[in-house]
Amino acid sequence: MDQLSTPTAETEKVSQTKPEDAYVRFDRVQKSYDGETLVVKDLNLDIAKGEFITLLGPSGSGKTTCLMMLAGFEPATHGEIFLDGRPINNVPPHKREIGMVFQNYALFPHMTVWENLAFPLQVRKLPKSDIEKKIGRALDMVQMSQFGGRRPAQLSGGQQQRIALARALVFEPQLVLMDEPLGALDKQLREHMQYEIKHIHENLGVTVVYVTHDQSEALTMSDRVAVFNDGVIQQLSTPDVLYEEPENSFVAQFIGENNKLTGTVKSLGNDGLCQVEIEGGHVVEALAVAVDQVGAPTTLSLRPERVEINPDEGATANRLEGRIEELIYLGDHIRTRMSVAGHDDFIVKVPNTHGHKIIKEGETAMVGWASQDCRALDPMPL
Repeated sequence: MDQLSTPTAETEKVSQTKPEDAYVRFDRVQKSYDGETLVVKDLNLDIAKGEFITLLGPSGSGKTTCLMMLAGFEPATHGEIFLDGRPINNVPPHKREIGMVFQNYALFPHMTVWENLAFPLQVRKLPKSDIEKKIGRALDMVQMSQFGGRRPAQLSGGQQQRIALARALVFEPQLVLMDEPLGALDKQLREHMQYEIKHIHENLGVTVVYVTHDQSEALTMSDRVAVFNDGVIQQLSTPDVLYEEPENSFVAQFIGENNKLTGTVKSLGNDGLCQVEIEGGHVVEALAVAVDQVGAPTTLSLRPERVEINPDEGATANRLEGRIEELIYLGDHIRTRMSVAGHDDFIVKVPNTHGHKIIKEGETAMVGWASQDCRALDPMPL
C-alpha cells in the first residue's frame, strides 16, 4: 500500500508537451482522502491548448479524482495544478471558467432548455442580446434549436446530453471537462455522440479533458490517451501507439483484445529481439520491450488480428500448432478461439473476405505471426 509522501525529484515526467507550452499542467500532484493512502501518486502531466486528452482506466484508478481536482471540486493533497500558466489550487471552481459535462447531465429539471443554457450566462451578467445570440449558436451546434422551450424530462437521454454539452460550451470556455458523459446512453447512440463531440472539438478548438473507462471510446475520440492504474499513468500516447505499442502488460490487456503467452527469456539479441520459451517447450521470437536479462519471466502480448491461420511456409517467423475450438461469425471477421501452447483462449481474427481460408471447429491448424508483432513485456501478476 502506498503511503502519503513528499514528491521526489526523481518523479518521472509523463508528457509529450513542453512545460512552457502546457495549457493545463499537473506538477507532482498527489491526492489522499484519509491522509495515508494515495489515490493519485506524483502526477506530472502537461496538456496542450486545444488538445483532446482522455484519462482512461478501471474504476478506482484515479482518473476521476484528477478531473475533480482540475475542476476544483477536490483539493490536491500535494503539488500544484496550473491553468494557462497560473496556479489554481486556491481558485474556487466557479472562478476557473471551466465547462463541465457529467454522466447524469446535471440539468435543472424545473428550467426549460433555453433557461438551462441562459443560467451560466446570466451568472456572468452578460447583456440579454448577447445571451440570446450565444444560446442560439450553442443550440445550433448540437442540432437542438427547436427544443429550447422544452424541459429536460421531455427529452430523450441523447437529447439531454446534447443540451448538457451545449450548456458547458455556451459561455465559450477554453477548457471543458467531461466525466463519463456517454455512460448512460445505449451503444448505438453512444457511438454517434462520440463522433459528434469529436467534431465539435475540432470545430471549436477548445481543450478537452475526458474521463472514461471505455477503451474504444478513448481510442475513437482522443489526440492522446493517459492510461491510469493504481493512481499512476501507465502510458501516455496517441491512440495508435497505445494500441500497437503497449509498454507494459497492464496496458496491453486493458486496451483492445490481446493474446498473452507466459514464458522465460532464453536469449537477447542486439537487434531488439529476444527468444522466449513458452509452455510446451516452444521457443518464439519477440520484441524485447520490457525485458533486459536472460532467465527473466515475461508475458508476450500479441493482437488477434496479427495472427494468421495456416500461413504459407516461411511467411512468418513464429509458427505453432493449435486446435480450433470455436468459430464466431461477426460480419467483417470470424472470431476464432483456439487452443495453442496450453492456452485454450488464444484468439485469431480471420478477415471475412472472399479469399480467406476455410477453417472448421475441431480441426488442427498452424498459427503464425511476425516477431515485430509480438511484444515481450513484464510478467502479469498472478
